[in-house]
Amino acid sequence: MIETFSTPKSIAVIGASRETDKLGYSVLHNIVQYGYPGKVYPINPKADEILGLKCYPSVLAVPDPIELAVIVIPAKYVAAALEECGQKGVKGVIIISAGFRETGSEGAKMERALIEIARKYNIRMVGPNVLGVIDTVGKMNASFAAGMPKRGKIAFMSQSGALCTSILDMALAQNVGFSRFVSLGNKADLNEIDFMEAWGDDPESKVIMAYLEGIANGARFMDIARRVTKRKPMIAVKSGTTSAGSRAVSSHTGTLAGSERAYDAAFSQAGVIRAGSVQDLFDYSIAFARQPLPGKGGVVIVTNAGGPGIMATDALERAGLRQASLSRETMDILRANLPAAASVLNPVDVLGDARADRYAMAIETVLKDPDVGALIVILTPQVMTEIEETAHAIGQASKKFNKPILASFMGEATTSAGVKILNEYLVPNYVVPERAVAALRAMYRQVAWMERPMPQFETFDVNKDVVRNAFAQARADGRLTIGDSEARDILQAYGIRIPESKLAATADEAVAYAQEIGFPVVMKIASPDILHKTDIGGVKVGLRSASDVRDAFDLLVYRATRFMPEARIWGCLVQQMVMGGREVIIGMNRDPQFGPLLMFGLGGIYVEVLKDVAFRIAPISRKEAEEMIGEIRSYALLKGVRGQKPADMEAMVDTLLRVSQLVTDFPEVVEMDINPLMVLDSGQGAYAVDMRLVIS
Repeated sequence: MIETFSTPKSIAVIGASRETDKLGYSVLHNIVQYGYPGKVYPINPKADEILGLKCYPSVLAVPDPIELAVIVIPAKYVAAALEECGQKGVKGVIIISAGFRETGSEGAKMERALIEIARKYNIRMVGPNVLGVIDTVGKMNASFAAGMPKRGKIAFMSQSGALCTSILDMALAQNVGFSRFVSLGNKADLNEIDFMEAWGDDPESKVIMAYLEGIANGARFMDIARRVTKRKPMIAVKSGTTSAGSRAVSSHTGTLAGSERAYDAAFSQAGVIRAGSVQDLFDYSIAFARQPLPGKGGVVIVTNAGGPGIMATDALERAGLRQASLSRETMDILRANLPAAASVLNPVDVLGDARADRYAMAIETVLKDPDVGALIVILTPQVMTEIEETAHAIGQASKKFNKPILASFMGEATTSAGVKILNEYLVPNYVVPERAVAALRAMYRQVAWMERPMPQFETFDVNKDVVRNAFAQARADGRLTIGDSEARDILQAYGIRIPESKLAATADEAVAYAQEIGFPVVMKIASPDILHKTDIGGVKVGLRSASDVRDAFDLLVYRATRFMPEARIWGCLVQQMVMGGREVIIGMNRDPQFGPLLMFGLGGIYVEVLKDVAFRIAPISRKEAEEMIGEIRSYALLKGVRGQKPADMEAMVDTLLRVSQLVTDFPEVVEMDINPLMVLDSGQGAYAVDMRLVIS
């Protein structure tokens, strides 16, 4: 597939124009101007020749085979042109024309017709509504972009054609090169997953860079991305994630979830590095494309100014990166060759009067240190500073050592000549040290990801029939919610421990069950229509006698009928009271893009107040479950503080894995919460005290 859109042997431009202000002219001109080596066929029934090339009335009139066609005609004529491409045996088509799905229902209908034609003839299609495709390897610029990027090792794709033009302009200004450059548009056929998969094996592309507005198939995206990012980094900007969606949610998880959380979780689990801005996208990609990945050591800073060195040090700490600890031998060499006022600790301050030779000595010395994995060189333009010579010294060191070197030549007017030299040596430069640190953080994260084994998803011996029957009964009753009293069977079917409990239809039954279970007990109103029982005072805890139970039964039923008169009341659930545990929540909300989004956090009534939660896309591995627990800010409370014993971590992990399997096995589960999961001390397990579930 990739060859058709990168190095085709021939291209037809359907809609080629003689008028210089038309897109059909711009596309043809770009193909010719930038040295495309194959055959080019302008298609225009009203012209004999354009740009010195013979014109044809249609692709069917071209005597030779056509591998790729670029369509630049009004939307209403595109289907007919695509049909002719199919008859001609064209392998790939780039539809630049707009006016399809992005315009409304009529446009969407026209787009569906294109998909049907493409499938009929086995044509692969980019678009419609795109800027085009640029490939520097094949010297092909099949776009209407104003310029051709230099050849490089970055493969870039974008859903926004307008952003493509801006990225291209930034790249030309910053001397950034690309291997492949694709505008995805409406993604009627080929999408981000197809190109990611193709570029994963592309020797011409060292890093994949993407601007995404939506993902075609979340599960497949994660599956392909997991494998691709083990070989090369993928950096993405994802826009349009602030809305949590319009579907009403009833669970705590649903309230706290949303597409922003889902994308963060999916990217993290698939090894995709998420950039917060287009500038970050550039900063990270340039570092990956131009420099080797860091080794096991930490980061060392060489600077001619103390302030920026401290700024970089602070940024390293915030980024969670380790500063290299220079050996005594390294510091002795530095001390012997630097002025007495210089600092030989990390950051190494070569002082403001440092010339290029002093920089060169310090850089070479620290790069030889075994604990140094990466270097940031900071230069501030001062009277004695030899900017261009220092840039050469950095570039030569970059060629000599297989460790990433990132520069921060702070300034612009006086440093520009040095930055140009750095670019020639493929040393990335960042105007401020914080940006260099952010790029290094992405590189260290990629190293850690590549070393991490692929996730292994455990499965437990469960009873799916119990769950199917519970769902069937709920639907037969005309409802989609399953409350705590019914959920007990589902939890037990998946091996999740629950407190001993029984459903009492009368106060007398409640007393008998309480005596059987043993005091103290908890009582909860049992109703398929009341999901948040505490909101109506539908829970009583610490009941220690028969009279307590009888009074509680009457009170709970009274409150339920008063506050929710339409609710169906089954009675009260009498439950063993779990003492001394710590409350956590495990939940799930089904994301429309990625599927089951799991949540873990502190439970009880505090979850929505503190919002101290972590998310992952199910299924999850044991390591991912452990990481979820460790991510929350209140993790220290679970580990135990001030003599308190740690909570049972294994029980929390086990419950997360079992819930992960449940919501993966049953895609009809839309939302669910176990709140609280009462976690006892280490080795004593956990109890799912309350659960609610919504099915589709």
